[in-house]
Amino acid sequence: MTVIVETIAALLAAGLLAGFAAGIFGIGGGFVVVPALIAVLPLLGASKVELTHVAIGTSLATIVATSVRSVLAHHRRGAVDWSVLKSWAPWIVIGVGAGVVLASRLPGHGLAVVFGVGVVLMSVHFLTPLFAGRQLATEMPGGAARVGIAGGLGAFSSLLGIGGGTIAIIVMTLCGKTIHRAIATASGVGFIIAVPGVIGFVIIGLGKIGLPWGSTGYVNWPAAVVITSMSMLTAPLGVAAAHRLSPVLLARTFGVYLLFIGGLMIKNGLAG
Repeated sequence: MTVIVETIAALLAAGLLAGFAAGIFGIGGGFVVVPALIAVLPLLGASKVELTHVAIGTSLATIVATSVRSVLAHHRRGAVDWSVLKSWAPWIVIGVGAGVVLASRLPGHGLAVVFGVGVVLMSVHFLTPLFAGRQLATEMPGGAARVGIAGGLGAFSSLLGIGGGTIAIIVMTLCGKTIHRAIATASGVGFIIAVPGVIGFVIIGLGKIGLPWGSTGYVNWPAAVVITSMSMLTAPLGVAAAHRLSPVLLARTFGVYLLFIGGLMIKNGLAG
């Protein structure tokens, strides 16, 4: 009974933090959810071999609802650029498909290293935002540049179980979008990534042995429901904070967290 209570408490805490992070930074919350799931899923019967895949697939499932909640909250403030979402969506989805295929071919420890390296790279942006205040263009990229950036965003995000908001925000601010508009629009990118990502991780995980109780393929629904129930509550709080506060200190704190988590994931992945 104690184990069950501790498991639920850990998932609820992860959901609260993930929802707030999704709202204030425009990210899907996967940077918080994946490490929490890797710690908790063994209590639900997940084998070490399939642990990382289930954590990433389940993280994508939580992002579906969280991103919808965030983007609607931003939309009510008139901050979402829907034209960007519509033009980028097809290429993001194609990239997600490529990322899922690659994930199906990576062993669990290899996927953990990929996640760790990706998280460390993202921490650099939060700790030392090299592109802060810079603008390279006056409009969003089109043609081959859009295909490459949007496709790469989808592939990278599906491999890490994240909403891709950080990369989307960097691109949009470099192209002249205000930070608030970029964050608002990036919250919608998470939905475009998460839906095909969930479908893909369900498919590649079907028939696998060692999945935790309540899983369909690489998505564990009990964990997803518990985390989502909390993230739906705190996502609007994060949105409010993003529009009222300067997120500099929060960004630095989050960057330190990402650096720690990334290093830990790399260490565990290399250890097999």
